[in-house]
Amino acid sequence: MPNRLKSWALMLPGLGWLVVFMVVPCVLLLAYSFFERGVYGGIDYVFTWGNFERAADPLYASIFATSARIALTATAIAVVIAYPAAYAISRAPVRRQTALLVLVMLPFWSNYLIRTYAWIVLLNREGLINRALSALGLVDQPVPMLYNEFAVVTGLVYNYLPFVILTVYSSIQRLNPEVLEASEDLGAPAWKTFHRVMLPLTLPGVAAGAVFVFVLSIGNFITPDLLGGGRFQMVGNLIYDQYLSARDWPFGSALAMALIAVMLLLLFAQALAVKRAEEKGVQDA
Repeated sequence: MPNRLKSWALMLPGLGWLVVFMVVPCVLLLAYSFFERGVYGGIDYVFTWGNFERAADPLYASIFATSARIALTATAIAVVIAYPAAYAISRAPVRRQTALLVLVMLPFWSNYLIRTYAWIVLLNREGLINRALSALGLVDQPVPMLYNEFAVVTGLVYNYLPFVILTVYSSIQRLNPEVLEASEDLGAPAWKTFHRVMLPLTLPGVAAGAVFVFVLSIGNFITPDLLGGGRFQMVGNLIYDQYLSARDWPFGSALAMALIAVMLLLLFAQALAVKRAEEKGVQDA
């Protein structure tokens, strides 16, 4: 069998999985978004643009903006925490790196809901953090840390931080140490070596991790529902409500397609920015 046919044969299971579980559902969502809601829920197969016109209403646009802001905040915090952590792991003795990576992945061994509920125990007015602050005499009254944006961002960062650490660690591990040594031998201080050499060359890993966090955060509905106490309506919650509460599948599909379109545009812009940053970094180096 020619090599090209062998390659296609090996890719068939993966391609079949993508078609069945990604392409077909997206096509169905796109089709449903152009129909009207039935009188008792479901779908009335009458073509309309009304669902997309309704999705552009300022009320729903503000929910999209809030979701994007919270997702961007969680992404920025995760990257700031993850980069030094990944660098420290990559510089640790080889025999310890596996153990450190296992510790990074350890939270994933428990259920997502359990991890989120654990933060409710930690952040509530009678939680461990408030008790510790009171015991140390740092606060007189419990600090409101639950059912607000702080709690939502904290939950998102905690749940998705390992993705960024692993992608940045992988990027740092692939970095040729001779490039850094050459920069130091040429007299560049440590901060300049990091800014002009290391960061541009590891930017693909940073960008990949940031994309993971942003995409997973903006569509998340469990964390805002539990840690936000229902006070924060993100686009994931909105889509969830349209399908399961309002039974307005066409409008929920239009919102889902709008979210997919926004994410694709952001991913394209991010990929373009990373490519330009890499080219600039190589030229500067």
